Amino acid sequence: MTEPALLIIDVQKGLDDPKLGKRNNPQAEANMARLLSDWRENKRPIIHIKHNSVEPQSPLRPDLPGNEIKDEVKPLADEPLFSKTVNSAFIGTNLESYLHEQKIESLVIVGLTTAHCVSTSTRMAANLGFNVTLVSDATATHERVGVNGRSYSAEELHEMELAMLNEEFCAVHTTDELLQQ
Repeated sequence: MTEPALLIIDVQKGLDDPKLGKRNNPQAEANMARLLSDWRENKRPIIHIKHNSVEPQSPLRPDLPGNEIKDEVKPLADEPLFSKTVNSAFIGTNLESYLHEQKIESLVIVGLTTAHCVSTSTRMAANLGFNVTLVSDATATHERVGVNGRSYSAEELHEMELAMLNEEFCAVHTTDELLQQ
């Protein structure tokens, strides 16, 4: 068994678009960068995921500047980058086979957004048999309006996602907890 891989999901400039609404965890990218630095320093596996949206209104379309990965977590040349067009990092990519080839059994997941691609990828990773840790303060989401017309804050949605995922699909920890291990 190898070290756990750091899976960095969709940390792209387009997710700063004000049209997406208010976001929680303004320190999420800084915490991702802290973890990435630690993983690089300790020569642990790092995997980047990028969303190449096919939706006409999305800021994450490959032909737009918003598709670019944020500077805090830009991949190095030797770090694998998987591109996807749906919420799951496992659908339409070779991520699962890559993890098996590398004998990676555990994932530490960070990225954007908790209520979308992070949650979907966490659930799928667990269902595929991977041991998953989700880093609560190295993920973030945006506010949304529910089907009932009620507005849900980004923090409410983030906390709800973590509550639903914890102990069912993953273990939820903070950046500091992981760095102290």
